[in-house]
Amino acid sequence: MIATRIAVLILAAALGWPQPTDQATPFDRMPENLRATVLSGRVTDKDTGGPILGAQVSVQGEGFGALTDGRGEYTITFPQGWAGRRITVEAQYIGYRSVQKRVRLIEGSNTLDITLEASAIAMDAVLLTASRAIAEREGQAMAPAGAMFRQDLPGRFNPNFHTESYAHIQENAFLLASANPLSTFSIDVDRASYANVRRFIHDGVRPPVDAVRIEELINYFPYGDRAPTGEIPLAIHTEVSPAPWQPLHRLVRIALKGRPVDMGEAPNSNLVFLFDVSGSMNSPDKLPLLKTAFGMLVDQLRPADRVAIVVYAGAAGLVLPSTPGSDKETILGAIQSLQAGGSTAGGAGIRLAYKIAAENHIAGGNNRVILATDGDFNVGVSSDSEMIRLIEEKREQGTFLTVLGFGTGNLKDSKMEQIADHGNGNFSYIDSALEAKKVLVNEMGGTLLTIAKDVKLQVEFNPNRVAAYRLIGYENRLLAAEDFDDDTKDAGELGAGHSVTALYEVVPVGVDSPVEIRGQDSLRYQTTVTRGNTRDSSELLFVKLRYKDPNEDRSQLLDLPVMDHTGAASEDFQFASAVAAWGMLLRDSEYCTGFGLEDVVRLAKAGLGADEEGYRSEFVRLVETARSLELLEKEPGSSG
Repeated sequence: MIATRIAVLILAAALGWPQPTDQATPFDRMPENLRATVLSGRVTDKDTGGPILGAQVSVQGEGFGALTDGRGEYTITFPQGWAGRRITVEAQYIGYRSVQKRVRLIEGSNTLDITLEASAIAMDAVLLTASRAIAEREGQAMAPAGAMFRQDLPGRFNPNFHTESYAHIQENAFLLASANPLSTFSIDVDRASYANVRRFIHDGVRPPVDAVRIEELINYFPYGDRAPTGEIPLAIHTEVSPAPWQPLHRLVRIALKGRPVDMGEAPNSNLVFLFDVSGSMNSPDKLPLLKTAFGMLVDQLRPADRVAIVVYAGAAGLVLPSTPGSDKETILGAIQSLQAGGSTAGGAGIRLAYKIAAENHIAGGNNRVILATDGDFNVGVSSDSEMIRLIEEKREQGTFLTVLGFGTGNLKDSKMEQIADHGNGNFSYIDSALEAKKVLVNEMGGTLLTIAKDVKLQVEFNPNRVAAYRLIGYENRLLAAEDFDDDTKDAGELGAGHSVTALYEVVPVGVDSPVEIRGQDSLRYQTTVTRGNTRDSSELLFVKLRYKDPNEDRSQLLDLPVMDHTGAASEDFQFASAVAAWGMLLRDSEYCTGFGLEDVVRLAKAGLGADEEGYRSEFVRLVETARSLELLEKEPGSSG
């Protein structure tokens, strides 16, 4: 099925089929006087009931059509005057029998779901058809069978053309509390890893180990911790419970909750959309999806907000000067007009975007560049160190950076995460229109409005109660102990309403733990001495937090003791624990042996809670999918 999916996308590109977002402006975003008729629905497999990605849904004889997305959903928008017409809708997908249905359109929204039945078809015929179509389009002799999978053809359709890059992660080990009493790290509100892992699972592929950042999996989900009520922009909450995968150990949850902000009353925004329109973005899951995503964001703009659009390919250019949010039609028109082609000069694009942001700076406002790309900065001045220095310089001048990743096969995850971190921003991966809605609509405040910057946590463990501990995740966010009090040291940002959770696994004193604990040789000139007045303390650990207001340079300190008593885990705690275990299993962690996917599902179901947006239920389905595909039995990065 995966090979078929790849093949049909090749054929779609070759034949020039319309893409889902290369359409007229969707009905619900059009001005009242231009509202059209919309037909939408879902295409599914008759046998499995599952969605079909890349199915062609078209109106016979009229030139209207769309490809289905990862959830099998499509949308076709018709001009005025189509209400009342009868049309024939045809759904096609390689390897399935085509289906035709008659429908009478009504004004506004129409729904038509279609089920396709599989039929035998040789993959060689599919590839031959695609090769012929491309050859005819480009005026070339037809390539030999199999040439579609050469590495010089577009990587998005080529299973052998894989240039995605991920930073290496060395899993945190258990440390002796007596020798390493302090654990210091920067918070992380990025969520890209979860959506990226989901993309791999949906494609039947076990994610590469370094694509799995456990803290981002955990923090993808909102949690129900109480928001702060006073002047302080964030609140700290803690829980202690037995570790589900090792009941002899404690699991400690440290949770931060940012103050929610009514976006109608938020500071005015000066946004610069920086779009990669290079050739590598020319696939349905890249530029077309980008257009859908930013159309959603434009819907949220207020009249006092402003948007400019900068693009880069072989060179950088200004597509739209800074435009008030009240002029949505102009902004949407500029977005929909974008086309992909050329090589990538990312460095020039970022410079121009920051220049436009500076020219339209709003004092006390939300000044931000939003970069949307597959991360392929491969032409022009693109030195990582030079780019990071530029981003840090602009950060200090009050312009922050958000990074949104799109697409497959060429994703430069490591570079995108790095520049977002240095730009006082966040990094998300958009794999579908629903994910775009989550990031840019449901969580708009958390994504675009910073309420606290340079947020650091430092945890001191009581060696009379804690033999050893390890931080689960945050490997690329660790700080030296002395960095905690250094206000010049950059750290993570917290957005409006954001939730951040960190988990520590703790080995209590006196427990015969099965895990290996990293020790330390004895010192020649000094010994570790514990204060006498703490020997009978019931404190397990002590949490300290530093943060700065967005426009300030001096940090403020919060602290909280955590007592050594365990209780029944809350639903949030159970669910976060399930996600952490899932991440450890995907990473082949030595610290989660004897705990399987069925245990993850059981624990996650116990922590579902209200689940108003359905994110937690989707997680359960994702784990169950991985279990049914036996992905943990496969090599990371492999589907076989």
